[in-house]
Amino acid sequence: MDYFKYKGSELFAEEIPLSVLAEKYGTPLYVYSKKTLLRHIGEVKRVFRSSGALICFAYKANNNSALLKLMNQEGVGADCVSLGELLLARKAGVPKDRIILNGNGKTDEEIKLALKMNIRMINADSAEDLLNISRVAGSMKTKARVSFRVNPEIRVPTHPHIATGLKESKFGLAYDDALKAYRLAASLETIEICGMHMHIGSQITETDPFAEALKKLAVFSKQLAKSGIRLKYINAGGGLGVKYQSEIPETLDKYAAVIKKYALRIAPKIIIEPGRMLIANTAVLLMRVISNKRSGRKNFVVVDGGMNDIMRPSIYGAYHEALPAKVFSEREKKDYDIVGPICESGDVLAKKRRMQNLYAGELLALRGAGAYGYSMSSNYNLRARPAEVLVDGSRTALIREREDIRKLI
Repeated sequence: MDYFKYKGSELFAEEIPLSVLAEKYGTPLYVYSKKTLLRHIGEVKRVFRSSGALICFAYKANNNSALLKLMNQEGVGADCVSLGELLLARKAGVPKDRIILNGNGKTDEEIKLALKMNIRMINADSAEDLLNISRVAGSMKTKARVSFRVNPEIRVPTHPHIATGLKESKFGLAYDDALKAYRLAASLETIEICGMHMHIGSQITETDPFAEALKKLAVFSKQLAKSGIRLKYINAGGGLGVKYQSEIPETLDKYAAVIKKYALRIAPKIIIEPGRMLIANTAVLLMRVISNKRSGRKNFVVVDGGMNDIMRPSIYGAYHEALPAKVFSEREKKDYDIVGPICESGDVLAKKRRMQNLYAGELLALRGAGAYGYSMSSNYNLRARPAEVLVDGSRTALIREREDIRKLI
């Protein structure tokens, strides 16, 4: 559920028409609903409250510091995969015991900062990664709390680019290699084994894959116990999908029930890393129409936002619902491709959408833009990235300024 609704003929963000925001802040513009974000956080906290699970937001999904500070105030931690994200978590005021470092290519600088910050744990991605962590910890005369990312090697119903728990994945330890890696870790004086981590993919709408993965890791945890290795934490990752089009994601209640049922067979404490489920539907990307054109048999609406502002449609073929900021019921409807101004044929934000005729100067919003929107944006074609605005009822706050292309140059 979100709080972007039509009131009469106009599309609102909570209590403010999108047209007002476009006039005040310009376009393209990321518009976030605070009420939606707080609702999503509240629901995830509710379903996991009985287990005392630690919720760590995946910073890769959205790195706006104002939003991250808001999440921190709600007790949400940080799942980081880079030096920049660690620094951002510190800037957001996230307590050290609510921060985790992930990643399959950690640098010495990243490991050093994680150890200096004394974060909850570092997820080792391989035996080589473990030895690097151990070496850096030794040079700092400290001990690193380490969890291993283990691939349960199951296939999930999602886009191949976001299926991450397969045997051939670049992430994590192969299931058959994991026991050897844990035994190696147990032999290192600079390492404290504290858990196990999995992440099987993103935008998964069923709970069966999570159950299958955790059951497999539960069997493995028994092998660890026979070797004298007992785990404090099981990090069940993220991955539960959201509705972009016709998906029907499993309910949070059932998702949490599955995670708690099987994860607690592995370790007494649960960690989850939701990104998309918390932030995706809290935002729209608001754009202004540049032109309406016909080429051959196709109709195009050209907008001032492009693939540099929101990459998902171009790289994943992702669907984002496109809505006019103002509805004109008397207008003719046609099938349109919505395209940006980028010099790439792949700069298509939406294909064959049945919608009212739109003309230069009018506004169009792409829904579900809160996750992997701004965080994946770029300056391709030397374009300035958009501003970001947070709506709180009838109030607004500019939470990231629009880039100034002259300063970039």
